[in-house]
Order: sequence, then structure tokens, then C-alpha cells
Amino acid sequence: MATALLVIDVQMAFVERRAKGFVWGNPDAETSIAALLKAFRDKGLAVVHVHHHDPNPSDSFHADQPGSAVQPCAAPLAGERVFIKQGSSGFIGTGLGDHLASQGITDLVVIGGAANYCVESTTRMAGNLGYATTVVGDALINFRQILRDGREVAAVDVLEMTLANLDGEFARVASVDEILAQVAL
Repeated sequence: MATALLVIDVQMAFVERRAKGFVWGNPDAETSIAALLKAFRDKGLAVVHVHHHDPNPSDSFHADQPGSAVQPCAAPLAGERVFIKQGSSGFIGTGLGDHLASQGITDLVVIGGAANYCVESTTRMAGNLGYATTVVGDALINFRQILRDGREVAAVDVLEMTLANLDGEFARVASVDEILAQVAL
């Protein structure tokens, strides 16, 4: 069984939103993401990146917008594969599944953002495709959500609901410390 760290959409658009007052559910997500990347790289484990490039030119994730740039904490290194998506799931239209299969990767450790959008979509699909998938709850980026009736759900509650949706059905939810301990073995 080969494991890969799957880094989803750790891009500057999320930093821009935080700067505009949108609180992250995990204020220390960048530190957690960097720690996991270092641990996987130090052990020579696979690291795969998925970046979002929205087709709408005015979207902050569009390839020509500053928000599409990768956050420094998650900059890909030479030799690490990067897949570009235009939708929510990292598996749709990217070649990600073919790459993982060609590398014999059966286990995924998922980090990045946004937890309740692209991370959840990609994780659900990974589970459905048979990958042994772990989502690192404290290495995810997300924001508040406004319900249809106008009520606001705090970012931390959106994160907890997302993790509850995934845990046991599509993935296992773990902490950064749990994954760091496993990688250290």
C-alpha cells in the first residue's frame, strides 16, 4: 500500500478572503499544512497537489488572478505532480486518478481547502473509488456559511459538519498529530 498526501487548493484566494474578515475554521491551518508537507517529504512519501483554476475570469481562483497563486506554505517542489481542476472534485477532468493508479497509490491523506467544497467533493469521490482516505481535520481551510434563510453558520461549525459528513462513510478523520506520528514510524 502506497500513501500520498493530497494537497487541495491551498491558494492565495483563501488568504485574500481571510484578509477581508472571513475567519478560517482552523486559524493554524497553514502551519498544519506545512508540517504535514515537511513530514511526507522528509520520509520520501508521495505529495500530489490539486489547484483550482475557475473558468470565470473575474473569480479570484481564475488562472490570471492573484488568488490562483499557491500559498507559500504549500508550494510544490520539483517532481511533485500538480493537477489543475475547474470544478469541485480533484478527480474530474484532471488525470489524478490515472496518476495515482500508475504510482500504485491506494491510500490518501487529504488536506487543504475549502473543507466543505473541494475537499469534501474530492474525498467523497476518493472513498467511492476505493481509496483508503484520511482527512486531516486541523489541516483544512474553510469559512462561515450563510444558510438559505439568512442565518450564519460559524466557520468552526461548518468544519465540524463537513468532518461529520465524511467520517466513517467516505474517510477517516484524523488530527495532524496523529498523521505526524504515523509518518514518523
